Amino acid sequence: MTSNESPQIGIEDTDLKEINSGLAKVLADTFTLYLKTHGYHWNVTGPHFRSLHLMFEEQYNALFAASDDLAERMRALGDTAPGSMAEMLELSSLKDHEPTDDALEMVRILQRDHESIAATIRPLSVAADEAGDGATADLYNARLDFHEESAWMLRAFAS
Repeated sequence: MTSNESPQIGIEDTDLKEINSGLAKVLADTFTLYLKTHGYHWNVTGPHFRSLHLMFEEQYNALFAASDDLAERMRALGDTAPGSMAEMLELSSLKDHEPTDDALEMVRILQRDHESIAATIRPLSVAADEAGDGATADLYNARLDFHEESAWMLRAFAS
């Protein structure tokens, strides 16, 4: 933690450190996926342009809002959130730049990334709950629902 004093909210300092570490990773993955999705929104072409352009817009708007929620949760837990692209890229497990002109490849890449974030979140949600941090677990579960639904929609489009 970057703060001199941890918040006294009934969560052990070691648990707070682990929870914030997980939040930072999910934030970085979320922001990286936000940028990738926004880029695909700008650059998608082809016979499915309109439907993909709109789907990507819905997803990047949700990802941007989620980034704010994740960062603010870190602040509530006494830590600072990563705030630069360098920090995001260092923490993210996703590839930040995967240019393609193929709309279906865009869909497959985004599907894979949503599934990857879901797989990252699942154990973090359990750990937050076990540490007595139901608020973070709830945030994670909402994110998990979004990523699993987004992956499903993308998978359905690509099939």
